[in-house]
Formats: sequence, C-alpha cells, structure tokens
Amino acid sequence: MKSTSRKKKAVSAESIARMADRGKDVSRFFTNSGEMRKPIQRVNVDFTASMLEELEHAAKELNVSRQAVIKTLVRQGLDQRQIVRTSRRRTSRS
Repeated sequence: MKSTSRKKKAVSAESIARMADRGKDVSRFFTNSGEMRKPIQRVNVDFTASMLEELEHAAKELNVSRQAVIKTLVRQGLDQRQIVRTSRRRTSRS
C-alpha cells in the first residue's frame, strides 16, 4: 500500500490570533524569513493633462504601469533630496 502524505491545512491568521490570546505557543507559524512592511497608504494626486501624457508615454516605453513610474520617480526625487541635505550638513560643519 502506498503511503500518501497529507498536506497540512493552512491555519488562518484569525485562528493563530485566538491561540495566542489563549496563551498558546504560536511560534511554529512564523519562520522569520519575511520582512515587516509598513502598511500602504493610498493618496490622490492631481496631474495636468500634459504630465499625465508624459507618464503614460514613459509607462508604455518601460512596459510598466503608470503607478510604477510615479513611484519610481518619487523615490528618485526623495533620494536626491536626501543626498543634498546630507551634503549640506557636511559642508556646514566644516
């Protein structure tokens, strides 16, 4: 007779939370292989028609979503800003 392995049924987050509330050890459900991510917060941004066209063009050119282009450009801008602020602090200390 063949022995078949049964897949373990996935445990819901709610079940794990209830177990933890009862003081049970729930560490076996966590591998520590993931990373904690901050929750995503949605925002609304208004763009002019010409900016939207540029974003659409860039998205098509890069074969990514418009949202991906916006996120990338914002990230680059924030990174540049941080570099400038850091260099200003260094020069003002000298």
